[in-house]
This record gives sequence, C-alpha cells and structure tokens, in this order.
Amino acid sequence: MGDYIFCLLCVINWCTGSGEKLYFSKGRFYLSNARHCQSSVTTNSHGNHKEDSPFLADSASKNNDFYDKNLALFEEELDIRPKVSSLLSRLVNYTNISQGAKEHEEEESAVASRRKTPKSPNMGTLMGVYLPCLQNIFGVILFLRLTWIVGMAGIIQSLLIVLMCCSCFAGPTMWAYFMISRSLGPEFGGAVGLCFYLGTTFASAMYILGAIEIFLTYLVPQAAIFHTTDMLGSDSAMLNNMRVYGSICLSLMAVVVFVGVKYVNKLASLFLACVIISIVSIYAGAIKSITHPPDFPICMLGNRTLVRDRFDVCAKTVIKGNITVPSQLWDRFCLAGNMSSSQCDDFFIQNNVTEIQGIPGLSSGIIRENMWGNYLQKGEILEKVGLPSVGTHSAIENFGMYVSADIATSFTLLVGIFFPSATGIMAGSNRSGDLRDAQKSIPVGTILAITTTSLVYLSSVVLFGSCIEGVVLRDKFGDAVKKNLVVGTLSWPSPWVIVIGSFFSTVGAGLQSLTGAPRLLQAIAKDNIIPFLRKYFALEIFTIQTGNDLHSELGILIASLDLVAPILSMFFLMCYLFVNLACAVQTLLRTPNWRPRFKYYHWALSFLGMSMCLALMFISSWYYAIVAMGIAGMIYKYIEYQGAEKEWGDGIRGLSLSAARYALLRLEVGPPHTKNWRPQLLVLLKLDEDLHVKYPRLLTFASQLKAGKGLTIVGSVIHGNFLESYGEMQAAEQVNTRKNMMEIERVKGFCQVVVAIKVREGIVHLIQSCGLGGMKHNTVVMGWPYGWRQSEDPRAWKTFINTVRCTTAAHLALMVPKNVSFYPSNHERFTDGNIDVWWIVHDGGMLMLLPFLLKQHKVWRKCKMRIFTVAQMDDNSIQMKKDLATFLYQLRIEAEVEVVEMVRNDISAYTYERTLMMEQRSQMLRQMRLSSEERQREYYIQQSLTIFLGPQQAQLVKDRHSLVRMGSLYSDEEEEVVEAPSEQVQMTWTKEKCEAERRNRNNAPENFRELMSLKPDQSNVRRMHTAVKLNEVIVNRSHDARLVLLNMPGPPRNTDGDENYMEFLEVLTEGLERVLLVRGGGREVITIYS
Repeated sequence: MGDYIFCLLCVINWCTGSGEKLYFSKGRFYLSNARHCQSSVTTNSHGNHKEDSPFLADSASKNNDFYDKNLALFEEELDIRPKVSSLLSRLVNYTNISQGAKEHEEEESAVASRRKTPKSPNMGTLMGVYLPCLQNIFGVILFLRLTWIVGMAGIIQSLLIVLMCCSCFAGPTMWAYFMISRSLGPEFGGAVGLCFYLGTTFASAMYILGAIEIFLTYLVPQAAIFHTTDMLGSDSAMLNNMRVYGSICLSLMAVVVFVGVKYVNKLASLFLACVIISIVSIYAGAIKSITHPPDFPICMLGNRTLVRDRFDVCAKTVIKGNITVPSQLWDRFCLAGNMSSSQCDDFFIQNNVTEIQGIPGLSSGIIRENMWGNYLQKGEILEKVGLPSVGTHSAIENFGMYVSADIATSFTLLVGIFFPSATGIMAGSNRSGDLRDAQKSIPVGTILAITTTSLVYLSSVVLFGSCIEGVVLRDKFGDAVKKNLVVGTLSWPSPWVIVIGSFFSTVGAGLQSLTGAPRLLQAIAKDNIIPFLRKYFALEIFTIQTGNDLHSELGILIASLDLVAPILSMFFLMCYLFVNLACAVQTLLRTPNWRPRFKYYHWALSFLGMSMCLALMFISSWYYAIVAMGIAGMIYKYIEYQGAEKEWGDGIRGLSLSAARYALLRLEVGPPHTKNWRPQLLVLLKLDEDLHVKYPRLLTFASQLKAGKGLTIVGSVIHGNFLESYGEMQAAEQVNTRKNMMEIERVKGFCQVVVAIKVREGIVHLIQSCGLGGMKHNTVVMGWPYGWRQSEDPRAWKTFINTVRCTTAAHLALMVPKNVSFYPSNHERFTDGNIDVWWIVHDGGMLMLLPFLLKQHKVWRKCKMRIFTVAQMDDNSIQMKKDLATFLYQLRIEAEVEVVEMVRNDISAYTYERTLMMEQRSQMLRQMRLSSEERQREYYIQQSLTIFLGPQQAQLVKDRHSLVRMGSLYSDEEEEVVEAPSEQVQMTWTKEKCEAERRNRNNAPENFRELMSLKPDQSNVRRMHTAVKLNEVIVNRSHDARLVLLNMPGPPRNTDGDENYMEFLEVLTEGLERVLLVRGGGREVITIYS
C-alpha cells in the first residue's frame, strides 16, 4: 500500500510541476492544464473502475521524435486508436474466462480486500482439468446403484445405458451457463441457467442422501431414530431417518461452506484420493476373485433369496449336543420351539434351504446368467433361475424374510437413475482461471476424462456381471450379504475400503455442489436479465447460500435417491441439450468469432448429442421432461416479456439474420399478390427542438391500422449537416424519443433518422431508401402542415406538396390524417358511430380496405361502415347503388351504401369571392417576400447596368432577372437558412439617384390598386366550386361520423398553383373533426377472390 501511495505522489508531483492544480471529482483526477497529465480511470455507479476509452494513450510517446517520424499520420487519433504495442501489452494480462477456484477462495478471505499482485496461473492439464473431472463424475451412483442397475438390466442393456449417458457430456459449472447465454441469447441462457441451478441444488441433495444411506445402512445402522415393528413398514421408517439425518448433514455442510470455500477446496484432494483408492480396490478384488473369490454365502429357500442378517445358520435345524433342535430360521417360519411341521409356512416346509456363493469370481462363468435383464415389480421376491422350487405362496407375515424389490424397475427408470453419474465432464472449465493454457488443457483434459470414465463405467459393468451372483446384484441394499455394500463385497482388501471411500466421496461431491450453486445463481443475477434475481447480485454470498440450502432441503425431503436422480437428470439434460445446440448453431452459421481450437469436430456430432439428450429426457421420464420444459418455457417467456436488454452477439441473432436473409430473397421473386397486399407503412414524424415527437397520435393511428402485422418504419429528418449532426441523429433514436413512443403506442417496427441540409430532400431519401428488398414500404403516412396560412415561410406547405408528388411518382399510397390530435388513443373505445368513406374516384380499393383494417382494432371495432359515392346528373344512381352493394358483397365487407347526387348548380358568389381572396392573398405574399434589402440591391444593380450598358440593355437584363427571380421564388434555395454576414452598400448620393428612389416609392399605391383589380383564374374557380360543393355534402351527411375517409386530390402539374392547392384541401375538409385523406398507389389492393 505504501508503494502505491508513493507512486501516486510521484504522479502528482510530475503533473503539477508547472504549477497546475490537481483536484478530484466524481472518481477522477483533473488538472487545470490537461496537456501534461491525463486521468483515464473513472468509477461507475457500482464502484467498479473502468477506462474512459478502450485503451490508454501514452502521452509521453507523442513527444518522441522516433514516434513522430513513423506515426505522424496517426498522431491526432492515438487517444482513441492506440499503437499495436500498447494494445498487445494490455491484452497479455487480460482474460475472458470464468473465475477459477483460487479466486473463489480469495473472495471470501479478508485478505482478498487488499490489493495483491496477481499470481500467474500454473496448473496443468492433469491437476487442473483431468482429476477435477474424475472427482465430479465418480460418486454416489457408481458405488450405490451401478451393481443394482447391472443386475436389473443385464450386461447388454447396462452397457447401452452407460454409452447413452456418457455420450451426452456436460458439467455443473458457471461456464455452461455462460456459453449458452452468450451463444443462444439471454432468454435461453436465463431459462436454462435457472434450471441448471435447480439441478445443481438437487445434485447436492442427491449426494447428501447417498452419504446418509451409506451411514445408516452400512456404517452405523444403530443410529436410526425411527424403527418399525412391522417388517413391511421398514421403508417409511427409512425415509424418515433419511429426512432427519439429511437435514442435519445439510446444516453441517452449510457451516463448512460458510466458514470458507478454501477449506472445501483443500478437502477436495482428500475426497479425490478416496475415489481413486475405491476404484482401484474394485479392480484389485476382481482380479483376485479369479483364484480366491471372497467368501459371501447366500442363503436360499428354494429359489428365493433370504435376508441373511435375521438368522445365524442357513439351515432348518442344527445339532447341539447330539440333539437336533430347530434353528433361528425355523423359528422365523414356524412356531418357536415346536418341531411340528404343521405349524410352519407351507413354502418353507416344501422347499430346501441351500447356500450358494455370492461372489463366484471372474472365472466362474456367471456372466452368462447376468447377460440379460430381469426387471421386477415392486414387492417381487428376488429368485435365482435354475434352483428347484415348489411354487407355493408364503404367508404374508413371513414376507419380510425374503429379499424383495423396493420399486418397480424398467429400462427408462434405470436410465434416469444412472444419468447423474455422467455429469461433471466439464468441471475442469470451472478452474480455467488457474490453468497455464486453458485453450489446450480444457479440451485435452476433458476428452481424457471422458475416455477414462467411460472405460471405467463400461469395464465395471462387465466386471460386476462377471464376478457377482445375479440375485446379489439385484439386491440394492445388500440384505442377502449381511447388510454389506454389494460393490464392497468384490473389493480388496476389505469391504470397508469401498464403504469409507464412497462415504467421503459423496460428502465431497455434496460440498462442491453447495459451493458452486450460489455462485451460479449470482452469475445469472449479475447479468441482470431476470428481474426478480437482481437483488441477489447485491446480496452477500452467505445470504444466497442460505437460500440455496433451502432449495436443497426440498430434495432431501423427498428422501429417496431413486426419486431425486430422475429430477436431477431432467435439469442437467436440458443444459447439455442447449450446450450441444449452441455449438451446432455457431458452426452452421459460420460465426466469425467461433474459432474452436479443437480440429476434430463436426456440427453433426453436436446435433447427435442434442438429439440424444432430448431422447433421454423422454426415455427417463416423459412427465418429468414435460414439467422441466414447461418451467424453462415459462422462464424464457418471462425474460422475453420483461425485456432482456442484452446484446452478446448470440447465435440466435445470427440465426434470425440468416432466416431474414432467406425470407428477403424469397420476397424478391415478385410483387405481392393483391390477396396478400396490406399497407406497409412509412410514418414520417416531425421532431421538435428537443428531438421529441411532435404529433405522437400518428403512431397511435399506425398501431390501430397495423395491429402488429406487417412492416412499419418510423422516419424522421433532422435539418443540418451529417458530419456535424451525427450525434443529434443518434440522440433522436434513443429510448427517450421515438423508441419510447413506439413502445408506448405498441408500434412494432423500425426507426430511421436521416440528416439532410434540406428537409424535403431528407424525406425524398426516406421514401427511396427505407426498407430492404421485398420488405419495403408501400404506403406513406404524414401529418398535415398545420398553421400554413398564418406562416409567411412557405417551406412547410411546399415540403408537404413535394412529398405528395414524390409518393405519386414512386407509386406509393399516401395517407394524411387531418386533425390527428382528435384521433382516439389506444385506451379509448367507440361503442357506436360510423366510419364514413367518400368514394369519389377509384384508387385501387384503398378506401374500402382501410376501414376494414381499422375495425380489427378494439378502438374501432363497434363502429359501422358507410360508403358514399357521388353520382352526376347523367348517372343512374339507383343502378350505381345496386352495383356497389353487389361489389361489397363479393368483397365480403359489411357496409351501408349511399349514392349522393351532385346537382349542376351555377357557381355561387361565395365560391367566386373565396377564390378571389385566395389569389389576392397569394399575390400579396409574393410581394411581401421581397424584402427592403432586396429591393435596394435591385435598385443599385439597375443603376450600375444603366451606366455601363445603357438604358435599353439594362431594362432587358432587369426583365430577365425578374422572370428568373419569380420562377425561383419557391425554389429550394429559399429553404437554405444561412445567415450571411451583412454587407454595407457603399454609395454616393446624387440628385439623379435621389429622384429615382422617390419615383420608385411612388409606385407602391399603383401595385396595391393592381392587386385590388385582380380577377380570379377560371380553373381555380372551378376547383373551388368542386371543393365547396363536396364539403357541403360531406358535412351534411358525415358531420357526426367518428372518422371520414375521402380521396385526396392530386397536386397541380404546374407548380405555380401549389399554394392554391393547399387552400382547396382546407375548403374540402372544413367542418370535419377527423379526416383521413387517402391517395392510392396506382395498383389494386383488394380483390373479390379469396
């Protein structure tokens, strides 16, 4: 610590040598002059240090002459793009692998709070991967259940079970969760990670139950608390003993874990030694049995196996002092002290008592009898094939004298019980932080462990079937061999080697599971993908350990190793399934970052492993498999619903991109059929100065029209230069603006922001470039330019009209919601009312399709649809109504039909007057746009031209300039708002110039009189007449409608009448609360064919 303070003082002295002030704020050191010293370490909200930039720039090296000569081209970017040497020097000490066992020890040590010089990892393949894998694989199933599995399934089916389970390799480590979540996404990772955590907690319960079974059955049977007077009720007493002692053992183990993980890791070597010694003793005993098999006789009554610890001599009578007396076995089946056979069990009297060897040895040929399976039902007595027996039923009270099956067995059940013994293959990856070369040690050590354990299991199956009698193999608890562990009867030099070794092995495995499960849960909580686990990240590991112990207690309360093992298998199999899937997906997608160092790999192996995992889940227990998948599915949907805002470059995203590319290529075949046509929207949103949406009800309308179907693109244009406004464009796409509004309004689509010098050009870019391939918009939704009359700036309505022309030229449909602020929100409901459609000209069926789509939304569902069409004087209105009703019937659209007759009236004075006012206003605005500065400039230009060119040539130039100026009055150049520096006009006043200026001012009243004597254009009068008459009819019929849809007239071909076009649209829609102006895209969008 002193060295650290000394170095810090040296830095301070160096940085402040010139008198700069050094101060500390918000986790960072600052200097008044930042040229000499830069601080690059900040502190985030969690108290963790991070760098301001990905790499630190070496400021001293910038001033080096050698540096300047060679990297002068890059010297301005070296603060964000460091030298390769700097990059490599930092990458040497970086690791992206999971935390190793040593770090776990330091985490719980008080010394770990101090800063230490990190020790370089020095573990190799043997100690770091191979032996830890062996310790996690060999355990309770090998010593307690493998002999029983061989006896029930036979050697052939047992070998098949071992091969199936060992083919699905994976292990209970945080690395598996990390791989799944980073390869398949946070949803899969979180769901499988939680199931993996539950499997780890149940694994600790299984190991504890195995240790208690060894303790109560083979070590200290007298320690049982619950006893039974009825031999048939021994199972319930045993289960209660398992619950009590299991809870006590869990508490003791929790205390050990609370004291420190370092003690667990130190005891791991002892536990591993016990496992290795036990396995070696099995092989030694098998070899010794060739010549000297161990003496474990079995007492048989007929062909039935007797419980050997309930009598002393395997005979009906014994000789004591030359007197034949009944044995203890006789007293068990007959009336005590009575030699009369009339008081004995019929089966006992009719069958002989014989004694056979329980361990005949490797050379006995017993392998032929044990080759095939012999599955039993619950309560069925173990019988040896080949011994003579008279088939008489025994009395029920003597049933406890026979060795019987405690559960019904089948191939699928045995698979579920054995599978936990195949777990632990990837335990070496949990120590990857302690390895010298993890990329080399993990695959080599893991494959060696897989090979070793598979050979041990396969050879053990053959040895057990070759050395041990079949009825002994099927005897789960060793009742036939005086309560000895069956696998212990084969071991050398003593059965106690196996008993003690298996006990410590199960205890050690339980401690390892209790240690790893809390850290797995904390790793999931640290990723912050499951909301209800966020609190676990802030909690101490001791608090999480308490919750983990409670979860393990649930497994202990089951109290049966055979019932806990299949549950454990489901959770592990699901994890291994997704590990294989992750490898296969990454390989098939050819992810650039997927570069496995192990060369002998093919994606088909991963798919085979995945298929086997899925098959094993249903083979073991189909109902457990469905429950486990249901739990994982609910967690997946929960994470997806809550929003897993993580981007880890997972394979599912790559798979989605591949599927999207394939679908887009399929869509390129041709345009969609009319039956499949639906509006794919490009919604043009206007942003205010704070980059917030100005009219959010446009999004509301889009969501009601789309209902989550099809394509929706929300586009906006930011005025400015791209190089200068890039940050502003990114800010416009952030959560607080359009993204947030789209989520609120439930619009499922994409955002697109364009920076353009002119807004109208930006809109044109959006119309042309939005979408990709076949997923392009076919309809544009834009807002109405409110306040265009009151504004002297023509850009608003000129941009609007230009957009209308662009959509028409691109053959896109156009929708303009007018008075959009009065449109209903998604929370409102219309219980009645009408949606009125005014079908004036044919637009491809857009006007009939849109209300049908709106009525699919709950807001408009109860509204009725009415269609109005306009008939002229020479039209047959009655026939038109019949034809329209028939057309709607064929379209399967329910709507009322009305035909409105337009009477040919003369143009009214109101229409003439309104047209005149419109044109006068336009002319007045044109004159007002010529500012005083521009008129002054024109005057001095004219004077200069008169001097140099003469009066006639000067007038000609002036006329041409006026024409050009009027033609460009509404040109794009006016939209460039550039504040040019003011220029002072230098001049010398003369008498002639003064008189010319006075005459120019006297012309103003003449311009006003010319404006008042203006006569309206006849084409404008006709258009105004149409707008007024249509508006009168529409308001008369649809004044109370919830929504009015009508054809939107196209803009004039001559751009001089653009402002008049806006006035026509205003007159057409006056007096209507909600109006949707619609223009078709030039193609049919609705058909009578289904």
